[in-house]
Amino acid sequence: MDLSVSLKSDKPIYEQLYDQITAQILNGKLKPDEMLPSIRNVALELSISVITVKNAWDLLAQNGFIYSVGGKGCFVSSMDGRLENKKSSLVIDRLKKDLEYYKRLGLTAEELKKLIDENY
Repeated sequence: MDLSVSLKSDKPIYEQLYDQITAQILNGKLKPDEMLPSIRNVALELSISVITVKNAWDLLAQNGFIYSVGGKGCFVSSMDGRLENKKSSLVIDRLKKDLEYYKRLGLTAEELKKLIDENY
């Protein structure tokens, strides 16, 4: 599992981890029932707090991306039919936040579409 964090980002580290892991689950890089590294190992590898990693893992569990097995660890949930719905939901949530920002910048829908086409 590839994870990295940026201390310069405006986004909290636990959200950075959450976003990276959900992306890896949704794009199939992390498979159902695959074991995640332990919270302590991730914290040690990234030189961050165990509490920060735990917050990310808790958020992943709350949103149905992972499940835990006592004494064994955390595993990727089987998304089955929920995969496309979850992906769409995440995209729409992020898009709404981003659109508010672009509107504050004064971009029109046409300008934004052009930028997306040029950069996608």
